[in-house]
Amino acid sequence: MCQLLAHEINVAAARQGAGGLSQEQLNRAFAALADPTRRAAVELLRRGPRRAGELADELGSTPAGLSRHLRVLRESGLIGEEESEADGRVKVLYLERAPFQAVRGWVEEVEEFWTDKLAAFKAHVERGRGKLGRK
Repeated sequence: MCQLLAHEINVAAARQGAGGLSQEQLNRAFAALADPTRRAAVELLRRGPRRAGELADELGSTPAGLSRHLRVLRESGLIGEEESEADGRVKVLYLERAPFQAVRGWVEEVEEFWTDKLAAFKAHVERGRGKLGRK
C-alpha cells in the first residue's frame, strides 16, 4: 500500500508539475514533517539511503521507537524502501524526490502570492506619501 501511495504521488506530481500534490497528500506531507524525529530522519536520508537500524542508531532511538515515525514518512510518500542488494531481508530507506518537489512548489506559490501582495502594498504606501507631500 505504501508503494502504491508513493507511486500515486509520483504520477500526480509528474502530471501536475511542481505543485502536484492533492490537498490531502500535501497535508500528510506537512504533518509528517511536523515531528522533529521525522525531520531528523529526513535530514539523515538526505545524505544517502540507510537501513532503519542505522537511522535508529544515528537518532539515538530504538528500532521499535523509530518504526512508527518511518511508517508515517512512508505513508506520506516522503520516503520509499527497497530490498538491499546484499541481503534481501534488509530494507533500505531513501527519500522520494517528487513529494519534496511538490511541497517546494506549493511553498513557492505561497511566497509568490505574498511577494505580489507586499509589492502592491508598498506601491500603495508610496502613492500615499506622494499625495501627502503635495499638500
